[in-house]
Amino acid sequence: MVWRETGIMDERLRFVVDCLAGEETMSEICAAYGISRKIGYKWLGRYRALGPEGLRDLPRAPLNHGRATALDLVEQIVSAKETHPLWGPKKIVARLKRTAPELRWPSASTAGAILARHGLVGARKRPRLRACGNGPWPPAEEPNAVWTGDHKGWFPTGDKRRCEPLTVMDASSRYLLALEATGSTADAEAWPVFERLFEEHGLPDRFRSDNGPPFASAGVAGLTPLAARFVKLGIVLERIAPGKPQQNGRHERFHLTMLPLAKEPEADRTAQGRAFEAFRRSYNEERPHEALAMDTPAQHYRRSQRLMPRTPPEPDYPAEAAVRHVRHNGEIRWNGGFIYVSQTLAGEAVAATETEDGQWALSFYAHPLGIIDTRRMKLVRRSAAPTKPLGAAADK
Repeated sequence: MVWRETGIMDERLRFVVDCLAGEETMSEICAAYGISRKIGYKWLGRYRALGPEGLRDLPRAPLNHGRATALDLVEQIVSAKETHPLWGPKKIVARLKRTAPELRWPSASTAGAILARHGLVGARKRPRLRACGNGPWPPAEEPNAVWTGDHKGWFPTGDKRRCEPLTVMDASSRYLLALEATGSTADAEAWPVFERLFEEHGLPDRFRSDNGPPFASAGVAGLTPLAARFVKLGIVLERIAPGKPQQNGRHERFHLTMLPLAKEPEADRTAQGRAFEAFRRSYNEERPHEALAMDTPAQHYRRSQRLMPRTPPEPDYPAEAAVRHVRHNGEIRWNGGFIYVSQTLAGEAVAATETEDGQWALSFYAHPLGIIDTRRMKLVRRSAAPTKPLGAAADK
């Protein structure tokens, strides 16, 4: 039976008044109102306990429906977000599934709704990234095929000193090899970091960077002391085109991930270094990565088989090459005169090899330096080299 449609609250209130008057039995009153005795006793009890408010209908949604996430799982999701505030629901659920696969974790969308209900999801504008390309280079298909490096823009620590984060990453596994709180982009600060990485992880085949210090210089040869060390170790240099950060897009994307660290700097560089190392370990060993099917970078990285030598090998130039030693001022002797190469290579041996079109290509180990322009007696980039007429005599 149901209440008559005459205003349910008024009807229930009249029913209670009649019951409290005691002039009729419960059976007679219920029959008059067209309800069962069970319903009658229910509303009379509700009125006695709560007054008129007890006569209102309660929400019909169950307190716990069959698909509700268990409270202990909700607490772990919230705790994971509080521990890793930069992680989204996808990474949190992937991490929890890996640590406790026997539990029935909710989907990432459900986890996101849980975090939203707890006020742990803030609206943020996602940055628009330009399309990423590999340029003319082959892709990094395995660990240590390509390492990428860059300096994140500087920021002051709490003591107002400059911090220039140096970041190094394996392109294939996304393993963060280094996140160092250096104070400048000088070679003297960068080389100890790479020396430690080479001893710990071995050597990469290639290294990709932009055209700024400490990785490249503005000269024709483009070598810095750090780059020269890489070349002597047999590491091929890959330089992105000027103004094309998308050619190192994975590394640029990582800088966006670590941006909150720069916005909340530590008291000094020592404390910043500790914070960077804690972030690096979490990034490698805990934080799931979407490009790795929600695995961590540590699950995909392995040490290089190319070990760091105690001393760099000597260059193995072809027998027909014209070998010259770079003077203290960066010049080499050529055809009775001098050509400036790079002061970075002072004391090093370089080799000039005649090309099929009669030009002389200068190299340092396997790294091309440029073309010798014998007319102007200067080193030029290959694209700027003059075309030599066929049949013209080569000189050196």
